[in-house]
Amino acid sequence: MSTSFILSTILHNLTRVLCVGIFLSAGIHTAVGAPLSLPSTPYRYTVLDQDVAAALQQFGNNLNIRVSISAEVRGRIRGRMPDLPPREFLDRLSKLYDLQWYYDGLVLYVSAAKEAQSKMFVLTPIRFDAFKAALDELGISDDRYVVKSAAGSDLVLVSGPPRFLALVEQTFNGLLAEAQAQPHVAPAPSEESLLLLFRGSSTMVVRGGRPEAAYSSDVPQQDGVAEKPELNRK
Repeated sequence: MSTSFILSTILHNLTRVLCVGIFLSAGIHTAVGAPLSLPSTPYRYTVLDQDVAAALQQFGNNLNIRVSISAEVRGRIRGRMPDLPPREFLDRLSKLYDLQWYYDGLVLYVSAAKEAQSKMFVLTPIRFDAFKAALDELGISDDRYVVKSAAGSDLVLVSGPPRFLALVEQTFNGLLAEAQAQPHVAPAPSEESLLLLFRGSSTMVVRGGRPEAAYSSDVPQQDGVAEKPELNRK
């Protein structure tokens, strides 16, 4: 067996190992909002010349997924697409044609990257950890899109495609309405006594058992005590 044949065999095997490694690593994705359950088998879709929007609609039809495609999604696919798992097929189209996609659990929304928006929220009286926890529990959070708080401030920056931003805003409004609906019970004012001590032409004011002020008058008054409850005015 020749040395060149052995080297050729080793290189061939290494190439296969590298290809498998690349394929497996491509299947590892960051967490998205709602889980988009897609088969792992290659998605075979032969395209010669077709609008991207039509290809995405056919993608949803073939996989029984409702798809909402923005009018800003444009471009044409010319030539054959490689056989890829559905998620990689979707990501490949997004990269080639500058698109963003977001799945809310019912509908797969596809929009042009230029439609992405940024919005600032003032969380008072909501805490950021409660806001973020609600997004996580509702399956809205997506690691690909931004939800970031400013240190030492109640400001939160949110950036992403329109559907993602809309759900974040709805969550914020719901938490705000919930916080505002909470009853705010003001502490009950304490009741204290007010005594007026009349002695000759002088009057002593005693509030809560403590002398507070003394007044004198040229008009003599009958000695006595007047008492009435009064709410604390402190």
